[in-house]
Amino acid sequence: MKGLAALVAAGVIALGAIGCGQDDDDGGGGGGGGDVERTAGFDGKTIKVGVLTPLTGPVAVIGEPLTAGNEVFFEAVNRRGGIAGKYKVEIEQADTQYEPDSTVQQYNRLKSDVVAFTQVLGTAPTLAVLPQLRRDKVLAAPASLDALWVREENLLPTGGPYQIQAINAIDYYVKKEDGEGKRICSMIQDDAYGEAGQAGVDFAAEQLGFEVAETQRFRVGAKDVSGQVARLRSAKCDAVFLVATPSDAGTIWGTSAQVKFAPRWIAQSPAWIDELGASPLAKYLQQTTLLVYEGTEWGDDGVPGMAEMIKNIQELRPKQEPDYYFSFGYNQARAMTAVLEKAVELGDLSREGILEASRQLGTVSFEGLAGDYRYGPAEERNPPRTSTIFEVDPKKPFGLARKEYQYESEAAKAYEFKKADI
Repeated sequence: MKGLAALVAAGVIALGAIGCGQDDDDGGGGGGGGDVERTAGFDGKTIKVGVLTPLTGPVAVIGEPLTAGNEVFFEAVNRRGGIAGKYKVEIEQADTQYEPDSTVQQYNRLKSDVVAFTQVLGTAPTLAVLPQLRRDKVLAAPASLDALWVREENLLPTGGPYQIQAINAIDYYVKKEDGEGKRICSMIQDDAYGEAGQAGVDFAAEQLGFEVAETQRFRVGAKDVSGQVARLRSAKCDAVFLVATPSDAGTIWGTSAQVKFAPRWIAQSPAWIDELGASPLAKYLQQTTLLVYEGTEWGDDGVPGMAEMIKNIQELRPKQEPDYYFSFGYNQARAMTAVLEKAVELGDLSREGILEASRQLGTVSFEGLAGDYRYGPAEERNPPRTSTIFEVDPKKPFGLARKEYQYESEAAKAYEFKKADI
């Protein structure tokens, strides 16, 4: 498996109707009465939203499909008249190259031109820009699933947090794969993204009554992880929860395959990219690996949100390849559309108006592409507690087959979200 990391691109730290899908009593489809006053990012006809994402460099493999997902959802909204049936949405993009300092610089360049940011890619970039979002009273949607975002009023998260992914996946292993009494370990990226997954592992251990047998950490981009793999092997791990991005995951799995270490790998969502399913590791991954994600298989028209998304792709982006990062970006735009609809209903697209709209937002349905998210005041938000378990199948689009759709454990339902001291 030498050189496997070159086969996969670098990942991001942490990945019904076309409308916002809100409950009727939330007023999400309102059109407001008269026109809305002009403000930064809104000229009376067009609403501009920002995207802070890597469009060049190795992480562009994530940023590009995320942004394409944003674009397709908003283009579909615009085809039916726009927000409230009359205001078109435009995206202003800025290339962050996945650098926190660059993210802050690009934010300052764009902030006067947009009403909000529909994407900020990555945990570290989001943490870097969060103090300015607070100061400027700007709303932004993180392309990251850290639980830190749930109680932040300047952030508009989507999907079940990484902690929920870990809890559900381990609960599934213990209860559905006869993992009770087995030695469960973890291997995590040595940063905030890794610690988010580990927090879920630790909570699952507490709830399910086991001890984490071994935890190994690795640096992003590490070329040699043989020592960590050897220690996991020496610990006789039956299962290992992996928190990584695709290139590091490829290195870890390649090293493990070389030494014939084959535990039940359970990987957090940003660990996967479809090149892995087409690599020399495909057979090993089919035999050993589960992925925990949102939603369903690509092309599963039995899920309304997927059927609608595929229809829009065929009409607006027929060359788009199957990509779960695209789905995430699509969901981000759905959530931002719900906020913009509410802001127009309230008659205020200013920064303060957008934040107030997010506080008054109710439950937004993602039509099965992710679990429904109950928004509202940050202290009352309740993210999805469901996760979908996938297995590796190179014959499937994106190389993943659905194994258990929207699995929800009692442990995940018991997890409490707290405001972070940032």
